[in-house]
Amino acid sequence: MVRRVFILGLDSLPPYVLYEGHDGGGFKYLRSIVEDSARYLLESCHPPITVPAWIVMFTGKTPGELGIYGFRHRRPGMFDYYIVNSNHVKHAAIWDEASKKGLWVGLYGVPPTYPPKPVHGFMVTDFTTPGPDKTYTFPPWLKRELESISGSTIFDVTYRSEDKDGVAKDIIKMVNNHLTQVTYLIKRKKWDLFIYVEIGIDRVHHAFWKYFDKRHPRFTEHPRYSKVIPEVYGLIDEWFSGVHNDLLKDTVIIIVSDHGVKPMIGAFTINQWLIDEGYLKLKVNVQELRSGTDLREDMIDWERTVAWGWGGYYSRVFINLKGREKYGVVHGDDYEDIIRNLKRDIERIRGPKGDVWHNQVYKPHDLYPEVKGDAPDLMVYLDNLNWRPAGTIGWHSKYLPENDRGPDDAMHDWLGVLSIYDPEGTISRGDLGIMKINNVRELIEDILFERK
Repeated sequence: MVRRVFILGLDSLPPYVLYEGHDGGGFKYLRSIVEDSARYLLESCHPPITVPAWIVMFTGKTPGELGIYGFRHRRPGMFDYYIVNSNHVKHAAIWDEASKKGLWVGLYGVPPTYPPKPVHGFMVTDFTTPGPDKTYTFPPWLKRELESISGSTIFDVTYRSEDKDGVAKDIIKMVNNHLTQVTYLIKRKKWDLFIYVEIGIDRVHHAFWKYFDKRHPRFTEHPRYSKVIPEVYGLIDEWFSGVHNDLLKDTVIIIVSDHGVKPMIGAFTINQWLIDEGYLKLKVNVQELRSGTDLREDMIDWERTVAWGWGGYYSRVFINLKGREKYGVVHGDDYEDIIRNLKRDIERIRGPKGDVWHNQVYKPHDLYPEVKGDAPDLMVYLDNLNWRPAGTIGWHSKYLPENDRGPDDAMHDWLGVLSIYDPEGTISRGDLGIMKINNVRELIEDILFERK
């Protein structure tokens, strides 16, 4: 026997909001469902980022096994990068297994599913989709159906912008666009497993978290902006109460996020630190560069450079290894000593007033049972994700009050949510501890196929 399962993925939703009630009144109905559910703290993956976290959840594989370490990936041995898409996912996801078993599946917005692949059912791709002019549905003609009821599909918005009014308007428009399409699919299409991931939650967190979370070091009460996050929560909450009562009342409901969110205290210029420590050498004077200059290949004195880094929610540090890198100079015999010294030095980085940071530095082989793809040499989390590594250079300080890539109020956090509501009451309710993100697939399978 097959249980019908609907998965509502709310990207970056933390326990602080859903379980502790800090939602500004936006999640009234969802919280009533959660209170009658099995509740877990979801432990995200390394790194706790949208790509790869959702595909880790639905394949049950670690980022190392997938060979996916972030939204963008460095080309092997090169300085430039490419954007990860569904063609880079080599392991079967839960919807592939369900399709093989003859179940009807529906996917909407699950990263990374662009370009779309065949399933026994339907698929609408995610925020990595280049635009509505592309083929973004399976079957292909579903695109025309959706656009006839909602207009062009909105995949993402520009959320790092000083135009906060415009950002709020765009996020709300995008979420409403998604809700219209998902309602149509729930009503009109056949499905046993439906997975809907809403990226708008993540975008509104990054754009407006300092106006919402009173724990934020730059918390600002604002007559409009402080209401934007609860407003977006409320849109989803009101929509869900309607579809749940009308269409999903006999369905197992899973509410899940891929990681949490927390205030961004500031950014730390990881490449300027590497320069100061002698690991990275430039052909130019870094102090003469404009603040926020991208580190370019032609700026680097490769013959004297040991390592360089990428910014982001975590830093990927690459060793200039001979035989692997285009201009490699570090000999293989010296590699482990350099890794050990660099790891030690990063762990010793302190805050702007000499305050102790909890820095975590890992070799990928320390984290994963298998390491595929072009993994970084070191993965760096600054002060337990409180500070964002900034890859740009030319700054007058290594400590920046905000993100170097535009306004961004939030960092990702390790813990998300996982709530399972069973209308038949056969699943234990209450707080059930911590669930690792790569174990969620097995849990969904057990429910979907009623495995004991």
